[in-house]
Amino acid sequence: MKERMLMDSISRIRKEHSIEKEELALLLETKDQEVCTYLQKSADEVRKQVYGNQIYMRGLIEFTNYCKNDCYYCGIRCSNKKADRYRLSEEQILSCCQSGYELGFRTFVLQGGEDPYYTDERICDIVSSIRQRYPDCAITLSIGEKSRESYRKMFDAGADRYLLRHETADEAHYRLLHPETMSLENRIRCLYDLKAIGYQVGCGFMVGSPGQTVDTLYEDLQLILDLQPQMVGIGPFIPHQDTPFSDKEGGTLERTLRLLSLIRLLHPHVLLPATTALGTIHPKGRERGIQAGGNVVMPNLSPTDVRKKYMLYDNKICTGDEAAECRFCMQKRMESIGYEVVVDRGDFK
Repeated sequence: MKERMLMDSISRIRKEHSIEKEELALLLETKDQEVCTYLQKSADEVRKQVYGNQIYMRGLIEFTNYCKNDCYYCGIRCSNKKADRYRLSEEQILSCCQSGYELGFRTFVLQGGEDPYYTDERICDIVSSIRQRYPDCAITLSIGEKSRESYRKMFDAGADRYLLRHETADEAHYRLLHPETMSLENRIRCLYDLKAIGYQVGCGFMVGSPGQTVDTLYEDLQLILDLQPQMVGIGPFIPHQDTPFSDKEGGTLERTLRLLSLIRLLHPHVLLPATTALGTIHPKGRERGIQAGGNVVMPNLSPTDVRKKYMLYDNKICTGDEAAECRFCMQKRMESIGYEVVVDRGDFK
């Protein structure tokens, strides 16, 4: 009886793109394998209706691990004195783009901590240089909270997309994860400013972060429904040894997969990555993420000598692989489960 009810809930969520808190609780807690399989199969069907079996690749360039923020979960938080800091020059970033372009990447994701060294002027110079050299590529920034004016300058310089995980849409939970100098209100303001300017916007959260509950996850899903972002990035929380959360339990593969599937059903057109964090907690984590409704993978284009320094959490995978290894390994992985990696900007449909 309960199994039938949960399958009916999944069908309703798929049809109406809405979810009740009770449904979320039951779907996250159920041990019924048939229900879990049905949830995943439904998400996979919805993704195929919009994107077919195509998987989009983004070339990730982690260009600085300096950060002025002190988020309690993050390995590059400003008070972690053990972090080995680095910054890439514009030339190094452009070199990463060149090798990525030759490998077939048509989206570059510039990700870094909130590093005051990279002023608006520096970021705009980097973005316009990439735009000039690779006019057929999408440029994504993931560099944190800025003013609306800063976002506008970067957009005008040629940035197309912006990733800014909100981490939690619940005020009390936000306070558990962040210092007083940061605010949920400002984070949400940034997301709506980015959308208004014309960026393709990505939000997201860690699954299993300390203090997370069904209530806070419900708020996260409501934010996604309200914001209607083009991208949503979720992955399991993985503790880092040099943070206040070093002894906390990490997020699970199972819960992350269920939430990926639910996000696909609630927001069918979303670009949904199977993250490196998923691959870190399970050898087939990224494949499982794609099968649960994901359609984006992000191999690393950063120079190998800095990969181990961009350590947001412990035991991150692929830190020693050359860009070409990452790219072709990812293609083989996706093909092994029946999906096609395409050379494409991979825009929101």
